Amino acid sequence: MARFELKLPKMGESVAEATITNWLKQVGDKIEVDEAVLEIATDKVDSEVPSEVSGILVEQLFGKDDLVQVGQTIAIIETESENGTTAIKETVSSDVIAEVQKAIEISKESVSAPANFSGSDKFFSPLVKNIATAEGISLVELEKVSGSGKDGRITKEDILKFVGSRHELAKRTGEAKLELGSTNPVVQPKSAVQPQPITHNSQPITTSLNGGDEIIEMDRMRKLISGYMVASVQTSAHVQSFIEVDVTNIVKWRDKVKIAFEKREGEKLTYTPILMEAIAKALKDFPMMNISVEGDYIIKKKNINLGMAAALPNGNLIVPVIKNADQLNLVGMAKAVNDLGNRAKLGKLKPDDTQGGTYTVTNVGTFGSVFGTPIINQPQVGILALGAIRKVPAVIETPEGDFIGIRQKMFLSHSYDHRVVDGALGGSFVKRVADYLEAFDVDRDF
Repeated sequence: MARFELKLPKMGESVAEATITNWLKQVGDKIEVDEAVLEIATDKVDSEVPSEVSGILVEQLFGKDDLVQVGQTIAIIETESENGTTAIKETVSSDVIAEVQKAIEISKESVSAPANFSGSDKFFSPLVKNIATAEGISLVELEKVSGSGKDGRITKEDILKFVGSRHELAKRTGEAKLELGSTNPVVQPKSAVQPQPITHNSQPITTSLNGGDEIIEMDRMRKLISGYMVASVQTSAHVQSFIEVDVTNIVKWRDKVKIAFEKREGEKLTYTPILMEAIAKALKDFPMMNISVEGDYIIKKKNINLGMAAALPNGNLIVPVIKNADQLNLVGMAKAVNDLGNRAKLGKLKPDDTQGGTYTVTNVGTFGSVFGTPIINQPQVGILALGAIRKVPAVIETPEGDFIGIRQKMFLSHSYDHRVVDGALGGSFVKRVADYLEAFDVDRDF
């Protein structure tokens, strides 16, 4: 027998950690090569971790909702072969093995603690969760604790300091459950800790038990999206510019070539790649729209990487990225759009597929909206909403005079960060996109 260490695989250059969302295999289960053992999630993408060997799962070193670093061992699989790449050798001293086993047991105890704090987007270590649970600290209180660890995470010292100040306050107000200075403080048993009411502005939220209301907890991705949206509004000074575009030539051209395009390229030709092509050109003309903000510094991006907001079947949103979009011809753009869109719907996106965006586009017209006011995808400074294409009566100017005709038109809604993008730049950029679209060559090849 050999013991194989299943490690969290590298999922992309920009991804250093992931959260375990579900164990697909339990201790004692048989596992085949390439069979999924658990599900993980980064801040945007969910994926599975397959096994590299066949065997029996004998240990889970982390629990659901635990954060794991790339390269960390997350499970032990016992194989029949002696060639397991990380099998424990007999030459290891019994003391070392004992220490490892002790560490594993401690880890098991930590991750098996009740998940009382899954409703937060913040990461809390198992130790912090255990202390908070034992002290009866609610999620609302825990989220207010100032963390001194990496990325503001709460350390053991932070939570103990908070507990101490909490006890002191309780003593002063006559509500102390523990006597300060006691060498054997009596802690309320975990089983006796009462659930804390859900609160907002210190007022409890009550739900009618017989009124037909339903309480639905947000899933992990919706919680993340919620946090991102609120953070973006609090970070950027959002302002919008709108412009109406005549896309009649584009509609006619697409209708003319879409069948031949699909026959030759094996790809459907939608309006999205045509629009993305124009946006990439405009970003090349206005490089100060292709920037990000970090503190008091503006980062001018070398590459034009277009984020493409896509709705998932469960109603959530994800933003895969078309890398170096300005270097793609229309065929390449169509293939990239279709590939990312299809894999997003199937949940097959890789972590790198959602990283590195420099500007985002969202197609609100897909749902029939004429225009919208999208929220900026931080730390970018602009996002363009594409409205529905509609037939409308319009004034057509000719050398012989003006007349009313039926044209295909759409609105472009440009949201941008007024901290670094003034109205002249924001308006000029979206006007350039419109100019490219209205000047579309109906005789062009694809």
